[in-house]
Amino acid sequence: MKSLSIKGTKRVGFSNLELKKLRTDGNVPCVMYGHKQENIHFYASALSLRSLVYSPNVYTVSVDVDGKNYNAVMKEIQFHPVKDTIQHIDFQMIFDDKAVTIDVPVKLTGAAEGVKAGGKLIQKLRKLKVSALPAKLPDYVEIDVTPLQIGGAVKIGNLKMDGVTFMESPNNIIVAVRLTRNVVEEAPAAAAAPAAAAAPAAAATPAAKPADKKK
Repeated sequence: MKSLSIKGTKRVGFSNLELKKLRTDGNVPCVMYGHKQENIHFYASALSLRSLVYSPNVYTVSVDVDGKNYNAVMKEIQFHPVKDTIQHIDFQMIFDDKAVTIDVPVKLTGAAEGVKAGGKLIQKLRKLKVSALPAKLPDYVEIDVTPLQIGGAVKIGNLKMDGVTFMESPNNIIVAVRLTRNVVEEAPAAAAAPAAAAAPAAAATPAAKPADKKK
């Protein structure tokens, strides 16, 4: 998985007034926690966090807090309900020998056969929850939809990735090709066409004349 670096400074004050000043100065309060580790409260420039937050990609993060480096992933983010600015971020420390659970994006490739036949491609899940050692974390989960016919679907249970465990139900549908209204309407129309063509032909055939009676 790709990584980003950010620099932070330890927080010494935790009052609402101090938090407000941090945000007014263009900073974001953060906390970083890990297994059997003390929580680290720090802040970082909102500008330095933009590439991490406003991106469709997922990253591991190298966090430098007052010269000490930690590897982490972003676990939770809070936005202002009106301004939509970043209010707070939670980070989880990661370790080479411990699996981490994270949401990664789904990347679709190919052109589904069912779409060419008039169906509609529907993507139900855009991110998947996976668990893996940091070295095995994927940047994304790639799914080739080319073989999908109308009525076909790819479920979580269909996916296999080395060293990666999918944490959601194997029956959850990620992407499917559904029958569209146009295809449904075309089928009866096609069936009715031969009957409609036969009707004028029958009308054009003259009725048989009754045989003359012998005099």
